[in-house]
Amino acid sequence: SYSKISGTDAENTFNARNAFLIISGKAVNEKVSFLVQTDYSQSQPLLDAWLAYHPTENITITFGQKQTFVNNREMTYREDRLQFTDRSLLSQTLSNTGREFGVFVESKFTVGNKFGIAPMIAATSGDGRNSFGSDSRDSDIGGLKIGGRLDIYPLGYFTEGNDLFSADLAHEEELKFVIGAAVSKNTGASNATGEGHGDFLFYNANGGDNLPDYSQAYIDVLMKYNGFSFLAEYANASAEGLDLVYTDVGATQILAPQQISEFLVLGDSYNMQAGYVTTGGFGFDLRYESATPEFESNLNSLLTDYNAFTLGITKYFDNNNLKMQTAVSSIDFTNGSNQTVLEFLVQVVF
Repeated sequence: SYSKISGTDAENTFNARNAFLIISGKAVNEKVSFLVQTDYSQSQPLLDAWLAYHPTENITITFGQKQTFVNNREMTYREDRLQFTDRSLLSQTLSNTGREFGVFVESKFTVGNKFGIAPMIAATSGDGRNSFGSDSRDSDIGGLKIGGRLDIYPLGYFTEGNDLFSADLAHEEELKFVIGAAVSKNTGASNATGEGHGDFLFYNANGGDNLPDYSQAYIDVLMKYNGFSFLAEYANASAEGLDLVYTDVGATQILAPQQISEFLVLGDSYNMQAGYVTTGGFGFDLRYESATPEFESNLNSLLTDYNAFTLGITKYFDNNNLKMQTAVSSIDFTNGSNQTVLEFLVQVVF
């Protein structure tokens, strides 16, 4: 990768962004499945470890740590199935890995001949992956995170397997699209995106914990037809419970107005991406993104005001098992800086 911010020296990197080991299985008669996924490019490699029960063909109940569906649609896709070399800025800003520990219930029904509806609900620790910390002294902070997603398929479901990607690798013979909405509320958040704990602490007048509630809401649309695909996503993040909050245990420093945006990612974000995959396996993709922080006057806000464009070219070999990708991005920040990123990626799955 090559990255340069205006007024600074360029940075060049060469590394393994992801090094996955995935073990999964299913006991058909017992209606049970499991998956364990690790990423050895990270210092804490465990990503997924869950056990699922399938009481019917349309209902799945999962317990453990997994990629949650209460984020934006791109964050529901695994890292090896992305349309570009990396996730969108919306995904990177409002999520970390997208993993949560808890209970997940997913269902999928067909009404009439084609109309599909897929309601989902989850109750998690609200502290992201590895939420219990490194040892027994590092306990969870705050309450639960409750969230859900509702996906509607007016023209029927995507071809089997083609719902795992945003790109149309299966070349849908008929127009298919899904409209989705997801919401979540994290009671007592102590991480910028609610995927961790203890990154900051707030207190009440008596020196006890007084953490804010953190909410995220998403609306997205994904359409596919004959190799063409279009994805549009909107996200909003907000906070509640900010009355008489102090930043020190002695209750001498009250949280100033707008200061919460320096601890939590707050505001609106947009992502739109379109692409086409030829029958020969060449993909051409374009992405536009923007964000507006909740408190634009706070220059220290974690969410910054930006506009970004990305152009990507991909060559798929053997479906998605072997691919080469390149992408160039231009990110304009309202503070005056401009960043240019050029990446080349090779992916091998075996």
